[in-house]
Amino acid sequence: MGRRLLIAGNWKMNGMRAELAEIDAIAAAVARGEEGPGELLVSPPATLLSAVRDRLPNEVRVAAQTCHHNAKGAHTGDLSAEMLREAGAEYVILGHSERRSDHRESDDHVRACAQAAIRADLQPIICVGESEAERDAKETLTVLGRQLDGSVPDEATPEALVIAYEPIWAIGTGKTPTADDVAEVHGFLRNRLALRFGHAFASRVRILYGGSVKPSNAAEFFAVDDVDGALIGGASLKAEDFLAIARLARER
Repeated sequence: MGRRLLIAGNWKMNGMRAELAEIDAIAAAVARGEEGPGELLVSPPATLLSAVRDRLPNEVRVAAQTCHHNAKGAHTGDLSAEMLREAGAEYVILGHSERRSDHRESDDHVRACAQAAIRADLQPIICVGESEAERDAKETLTVLGRQLDGSVPDEATPEALVIAYEPIWAIGTGKTPTADDVAEVHGFLRNRLALRFGHAFASRVRILYGGSVKPSNAAEFFAVDDVDGALIGGASLKAEDFLAIARLARER
């Protein structure tokens, strides 16, 4: 398949300069060759982007947590994709359920931000996920299909696109879907991409699982054929836990 697992840590609105010690621990582990076979990525708050990039070796990627769709302008408090790229970001997380909920981000908005990311040479990590009510109503695939279709821009390329499936009901709750549930969803997402862009395209896109991923359950998800890594929240804040998950990644 040729898809290297991506182990992505999303710090969300956590992290002061004191927490850079965790970044130093990740850098030290990579220098010792202890990170495992996957590609590592850390997404700190924007205030720490440059400091994190400076502390990590080049093979560890750095991501921003969102971006504005315009390159510049009168948008107080926002950051453009170009600004984030200059600050050291190589990826950007877009459409996370917390952004969709807290900031009312629509699929159209996420797609515009993804277009901005591509324009600025950032790789978008586009998140999709269903609520517990949607899951209980058996609308999971309908919701995910709509989000995927609306959020992924036409100009996306397989090498510069990551999809992250994060069931909203599993984020920070300790609840997780079964491996079979994840296999069904990831297979659906890959097939949906294939219908739009072709099988060759879809076979090269990495699809991550996110939602209460931790060292005790990561291996089960990594064993699923269409799971190409993880988007990790709370467990990424401690280098020990993040690296423990990374070491569970398997060669593809």
